[in-house]
Formats: sequence, C-alpha cells, structure tokens
Amino acid sequence: MRLEGKTALVTGGSAGIGFAAARAFAMEGASVYITGRRQQELDDAATALGPRVTAVRADAASVEDLDRLYAQIASERGHLDVLYANAGFYEFARLGEINEAHYDRHFDTNVKGLLFTVQKALPLMRRGASVILTGSIVASRGVPAFSVYSATKAAVRAFARGWAVDLKERGIRVNVISPGPIDTPGLEGLAGSPQAVDPLKRELAATVPLGRMGLPEEIARAAVFLASDEASFVTGAELAVDGGAGQV
Repeated sequence: MRLEGKTALVTGGSAGIGFAAARAFAMEGASVYITGRRQQELDDAATALGPRVTAVRADAASVEDLDRLYAQIASERGHLDVLYANAGFYEFARLGEINEAHYDRHFDTNVKGLLFTVQKALPLMRRGASVILTGSIVASRGVPAFSVYSATKAAVRAFARGWAVDLKERGIRVNVISPGPIDTPGLEGLAGSPQAVDPLKRELAATVPLGRMGLPEEIARAAVFLASDEASFVTGAELAVDGGAGQV
C-alpha cells in the first residue's frame, strides 16, 4: 500500500494507460480521480475500478473544465498528492498534409492542456507531492507522419526539466514517463480502421528489441514507483518504458 492515504488524479483515465494507472494507484491505497471527455466511458471505467475511484468529465484542453475539476477535488479531499497528467491526442499526418486543425488539436491538449493541468493543481499540492507527465520516445526520434505529436512530447520533456527547478522549494517532484509502443484501445483510431490495427501492431512490435508491444499495466507500475516515496530522490527525470525501442 505504497500510496495509502494519498489523493491522486489521472487525466485521460477512462481507458488505456490512464485506466491502468488509476487501477494501480487505487490498489496501492490512493483515492483516485480520473478524467475524460466521454461520460459513458468514464462511468464504465469508474464502475470497473471500484469505490476508491471518482470519475469527473473534463477536457484537458479546457481551462474551465480544469477549474471545475480542481474545485471538486478541493471540496471533497482538500489536497492532491499525485498528479499524473496523461491525457493526450495523436494522429498521423505527413509534412505537406498537416493543417491548422491537426496542429491545434495536438498543441491544445498535449502542451497547453498539460501546462494548465499542472499549474492549476499547484494550490492543492502538498509538500513532497509527485507530478508525472506522459512523454514519448518519439520526442527524440523521427517517426513518419508523427512530427507534430513528437514536437508536443519534446515540449513535455522540456516542461519537466523547468518545473522540477520551479517547484524544488516545495519539494514537489516532476518526472516524465516515456512509453514505447503500447497496446491500447487508442490504436484503432490511429490505424484508421479495425482492419488496419493488427498490421499496425506488427509494424510497431518490430521496432522493439524485446519483440513485442508493451502493456498499459507495465506503464502503470512505473507510475506507481514515481508516485511513491520510493522515488523520493527522483525529479526532472525521464523514465523510458519502451522495451528498448528508444534506447538501442
């Protein structure tokens, strides 16, 4: 029970990595809030995750939704110990095909949304709290048709470095988890059709030295480490959980 008595927030917590992290946090004793944009998915996730988890509909790119979210956490719990800023957006577009909407969707959620998710949480965060940001190995390697998404994740890595210094006087740790290819429900949207999912998975697995895609639960275990006191001397770091895809 490494998170016993702590309050945690996982944005984008209704599916995939966020869902797995919320479940892991709850199993370690935390009271967990999850967010997402679709109410039915949130309700289903909250039912599956159990009584330690509270679902709040909120769009990470909306500062108004964030204000409402944090007002609820302040009213119900009064503080926040763990913030896992996981909500994100991704889609393929090659240079020459990128339009303004593609750019805005990525930067509004992955950069602006993440910035204000963290900044607006600060009044609730206690000394020694942990902030975890979702990065990606594509922040430092080229992937076809993924340049805008990669740029947003490079910004996330830069945020972690700066914020670790900004928050050092409060003892708040800021770290990044950078996944490699992970088998999540979001792959269907990325693939473009159900028929294209399996070929995409095979293509992604071929880039991984361990020879397979990762599981959301493997990211969640890394998140529990960074959220807990076991990582009390870890800040400003990037933890790659990628099967070696970005390392060799």
